Amino acid sequence: MIRILHIITDLDTGGAEMMLYKLVSTLDKKNFRCRVVSIASPGVLSNRIRDLDVRVDSLNVDPRHPHNPLALFRVFQIMRRWNPHVVQTWMYHADLLGTVARAVSGKGTLIWNMRCTNMDFSRYRWMTRWVMKTCAVLSSIPCMVVANSHASIEHHRNLGYHPKRWMVISNGFDLERFKPDPVLRRRIRKELQVPANAPAVGLVARVDPMKDHATFFSAAKIVGACRPDTHFMLCGEGVTWNSRKLLSSLGDRGDVLNLHLLGRREDVPQIMAGLDLLVLTSAYGESFPNVIGEAMACGVPCVVTDVGDSARIVADTGMVVSPGDTAAIARAVIRLLSLSPEARHGLGISARKRIQEHYALEKVAKVYERLYLKAAMQGDTHRDG
Repeated sequence: MIRILHIITDLDTGGAEMMLYKLVSTLDKKNFRCRVVSIASPGVLSNRIRDLDVRVDSLNVDPRHPHNPLALFRVFQIMRRWNPHVVQTWMYHADLLGTVARAVSGKGTLIWNMRCTNMDFSRYRWMTRWVMKTCAVLSSIPCMVVANSHASIEHHRNLGYHPKRWMVISNGFDLERFKPDPVLRRRIRKELQVPANAPAVGLVARVDPMKDHATFFSAAKIVGACRPDTHFMLCGEGVTWNSRKLLSSLGDRGDVLNLHLLGRREDVPQIMAGLDLLVLTSAYGESFPNVIGEAMACGVPCVVTDVGDSARIVADTGMVVSPGDTAAIARAVIRLLSLSPEARHGLGISARKRIQEHYALEKVAKVYERLYLKAAMQGDTHRDG
């Protein structure tokens, strides 16, 4: 039994957190035993991971300070007592904490996991920038640095990362959970009072500068002027009528749009099923956005900005535009909405097929299993669990 200790900044519903949850739910439990350490307080995914019979330890410290002595001591204790074969860290702060704790404990083969590209650090606290630069200096320590996109590797090379080995392992998607579903489509449209034949365009993203809701709303206003029957369905953390940040991005455009602000939803497959198009207007920072793969798995064509590997994921099943180009985003949406239902359905079929061929969760989990097996064999902790 190979023991894998996952260390992550928090367990809220971000892309890295969701991929960790999907991974521990899919790994072969006969051969792999996982344990998860969250630097922050328990997040919304903590109980979901515990329900998989995976232990979750929350350190309850500010994740922006991974050098916190309490966090380091707690992780050191866990490593010494649990004796992992592999230590898998997720994102900058966890990479730094895990590297120091592993050096002190001497337990497990260390693997980093990179989940972003060209972050605009001027929009975030200085500590994040310091942690990233420190990780660049330490990047030769792990046996492997995994990235979920080719763009992430290129970006981090430019930042001075120099690991022993790079490896791209894309995000994976549950094709049974995310699939075209006419029943869910009717249900969500009835809930939101969206007519059955009205175009529905969605944005699934938390309120964050990198998601660039302002550009989405500007493009939506152009689309709405051309197709006034279009409904815009948005969900994600902070996407509510009470969010000052979101409303400042919206301005007076909400007065002329059929707009649905749904907040954080647990029924994302149902939201996706109700859409005709998904739009992702990210300005920077994306590596492999989960929502693109989820929409495509549901047979929904996508309009995305050329950030991270978004263009590579979508390929010829949707449209790709430059970040911040409001007019181009609006044109792309109008063009796809102008297709016949049969043509747009054909794009959706192609999108789902692309996810099946390249990004199915089972295939991605097998890649991680092979990596963990090889890493465990390289390490010095081989006794059976």
